[in-house]
Amino acid sequence: MAIKRPKVAIGFIVAGVLMVLFGTIMCFVVPLVIDDQIVKHTVIDPKNDLTYTMWKDIPVPFFMSVYFFNVLNPAEILKGEKPMVEQRGPYVYRKQCQKENITFHPNGTVSYREYRQYHFEPSMSAGNESDVVTIPNMLVLGASVMMENLPYVLRLMMSATFKTFKEGPFLTKPVGELMWGYDSGLVDFLNKYLPGMIPTSGKFGLFSEFNNSNTGLFTVFTGKDDIRKVHRVDSWNGLTELPYWRTAQSNMINGTAGQMWPPFMTKESTLPFYSPDACRSMELVYQRPGEMYGIPLYRYVAPKTLFANGTDYAPNEGFCPCRQSGLLNVSSCRHSDCIPIVYPQLSSFSCLQPILTFYQSHMSGNLYIFVVYLQQTGVPLNVSIRLQLNLYMKKVSGITETGKISDVVMPMIWFEENGYIDGPIVNTFRTNLVVLPTLLEYLQYILIGLGLATIIVAAVVYHKVKVKLPHRIQASMLSCLTARCILLLWFFFSSLH
Repeated sequence: MAIKRPKVAIGFIVAGVLMVLFGTIMCFVVPLVIDDQIVKHTVIDPKNDLTYTMWKDIPVPFFMSVYFFNVLNPAEILKGEKPMVEQRGPYVYRKQCQKENITFHPNGTVSYREYRQYHFEPSMSAGNESDVVTIPNMLVLGASVMMENLPYVLRLMMSATFKTFKEGPFLTKPVGELMWGYDSGLVDFLNKYLPGMIPTSGKFGLFSEFNNSNTGLFTVFTGKDDIRKVHRVDSWNGLTELPYWRTAQSNMINGTAGQMWPPFMTKESTLPFYSPDACRSMELVYQRPGEMYGIPLYRYVAPKTLFANGTDYAPNEGFCPCRQSGLLNVSSCRHSDCIPIVYPQLSSFSCLQPILTFYQSHMSGNLYIFVVYLQQTGVPLNVSIRLQLNLYMKKVSGITETGKISDVVMPMIWFEENGYIDGPIVNTFRTNLVVLPTLLEYLQYILIGLGLATIIVAAVVYHKVKVKLPHRIQASMLSCLTARCILLLWFFFSSLH
């Protein structure tokens, strides 16, 4: 039976129009569908298996590497000679964080406490926790500098107290005790007769208050009613603002708990977060774009003004009494009227928080922070902090423990804490946020291109019918077009696979 050639051509024209129309619709619909899926899976909801598990029990390995500056000539330092130190370490600890007491509320918020633990990793360390090192005694040398302007009699009494409890200017102890605490008669005495002077009720150590502890009761928005509010802190320990600082702005609880942020942020966005360890809100700022495992990312860093004093950066005036820029005095929130605490701090993904609280007044440090952030979902994929802490020491008359120490900034330790997502989680992100959107984007343009080509060829064939082009030639042209469409589609999907 003879083929009705004009109808065949018209049929191909219609098919081409449909392909162009479908491809055009995809240009508008696909981004909306992808964004809708991101919103759906970003909400804090137990039904979202992957994101909820990441939020509740962080599956990413985080490690803290600690390096000690071992003092080689403590006796000579007391005579006024220049300190000599050697670096010891790293002593590496694996950090684990887990949310417990999770409670969802009718107003679209969820409450929880997050617990953290540190486990020594011998295979990754250049030593053992039993290694003995010598560092300055913060209780003695820090308190001495703070008391240099007090009456001479009080300084003599303090020196006598040090001698009574056998506290010298330097500590020589195993790494494990310096890290996680050692028994101190002086600490017990202060806690008994001067409660609140130092923020520790048991053993005294650099990290003793942070292992097997929690960061307080957080209540954050789930994002169910407004995805722009997901992870944002609603209250902390029942507080919607802090009582510690001098201005309302400084006392604000802003941003998230420092682990995840809302999706769809831009380069103009910042990453605000509240850190209970630093007793304040902070924010990171955009630095540059990047890529990790084929996933486009944004890199955020701490601004230079983060710990600037009120003189160098007026908005920080509320955090005063200020010290030199780069330091934060958190004695007002650590219930210490006598010993100011200097606390450089970052809170970020996987409850990444520097866990050093220093109880002396003259502490300085060099801080380096960055967060590599997946802007589409609000999930940081790579986080790192590096911090060196130094103690200011000097001779204080009346306190014989300080000897003839020359004014010197003494390096004590430096550490870095980092973690990144890899393995199946990264593959899931790459598939859902890179591969599939790219595939759909290519497909929509291929449909538009093939549709236009079909329309053009079919129109030519239809026109040739009027000049009585042989049927075989028409059929050959249409068959060739169809074959090319099929071949292009096959080649496209094969290359993706």
